[in-house]
Amino acid sequence: MMSNSMTFNPHKIREDFPILSRKNRGKPLVYLDNAATSQKPSTVINAVRNYYLENNSNVHRGVYELAEDAENHYRSSREEVAQWLGTSPAEIIFTRGATEGLNLIARSFAEPLLTKGDQIILTEMEHHANIVPWQMIAESTGAEIVVVPVLQDGSLDREILDKLLNHPRTSILSICHISNVLGTQNPIKEIVNEAHKNGVKVIIDGAQSVPHLKVNLRDIDCDFFVFSGHKLFAPMGIGVVYAKGELLKDMIPYQGGGDMIDQVSFSGTSYTTGVQRFEAGTPNVSGAIGLAEAIRYLKSIDFHQVDAHEKMLLESTREMLCDVKGLVEHGTVEGKAGVFCFTIDGIHPHDLATLLDAEGIATRTGHHCCQPLMERLGHTATARASFSIYNTMEDVERFCSSLKRAANILG
Repeated sequence: MMSNSMTFNPHKIREDFPILSRKNRGKPLVYLDNAATSQKPSTVINAVRNYYLENNSNVHRGVYELAEDAENHYRSSREEVAQWLGTSPAEIIFTRGATEGLNLIARSFAEPLLTKGDQIILTEMEHHANIVPWQMIAESTGAEIVVVPVLQDGSLDREILDKLLNHPRTSILSICHISNVLGTQNPIKEIVNEAHKNGVKVIIDGAQSVPHLKVNLRDIDCDFFVFSGHKLFAPMGIGVVYAKGELLKDMIPYQGGGDMIDQVSFSGTSYTTGVQRFEAGTPNVSGAIGLAEAIRYLKSIDFHQVDAHEKMLLESTREMLCDVKGLVEHGTVEGKAGVFCFTIDGIHPHDLATLLDAEGIATRTGHHCCQPLMERLGHTATARASFSIYNTMEDVERFCSSLKRAANILG
């Protein structure tokens, strides 16, 4: 594991990720599907394994040593996440992922707040997980969803966004920090500041930002922030909701069960206080431990160097593919994250991905859970290569040379 944040070296980082040494279709694996999920370092794998070998017990109720050990690990994992985000453990809710987090916020915070005619702002670049829950809430409350368009370069139409934020019936803005398709990095701090001037609450989908940027929620000052652990080098099935304390205390639980109660009788139930009120049932203890370990791993890495490295890989990809006939990159705004989303005229993205797979290269094709954005782009599907801390120039060279061969075969 890297121990010096000043010596960022993707080749050295690769050694920490066992899966990257495997073959794919008999060829060395080039993994470029990081916007879908990340691979896991040995430290995370071992932390989860050790939990089941040495500390496996249910939390919250046991008085024996094993249960106390599990409880201590679970509590310290929440503290690790809070410290990483620059906030308090009392504002961190563990979930199954960003999707559950957005549903939790929509049901527990927004639904009691909204009334007929109130407006919920979304953008054209949102993942389905940040659209469908709000459609459900709009249907149940009579609120209206209004949508901020995406411009040709992949940026948001700020003029329309600012106009909507100033509308007297706007209550909520739910927006991605970074687009999983375009790589657009929205100016979140500016947007939050403008929203708060008008009393609008802001929910941020941070699933694509936390693996690439050092996020400080006190600095951003958003009201809610969600992400999934599996995109942050942690196990699948663990996620986080950050909720401002003054909002959290008035939110109602949207799931009932064990651990989130104070007293239960057939005449009525009272709920516990704090974040545990939103964690009904047995929690994903091993997932929380794995998430905390992933964060500890990332503390050894300078995120400024990560950002520069991934953008260098993106720019190199653009340069190597500039002569491919009919290739169009979708999302070209300056400062975007390391995501290369593209189509080639006359070639279906799935066919490209199949030929790339034969060369050992893992990419993603389809609508990327962003069908409204695909409609805006004029395509039913695109291809996407997304970079991470362990990708190298050799990965880019193999991807680009294989893509050129595939385009020649299919064109």
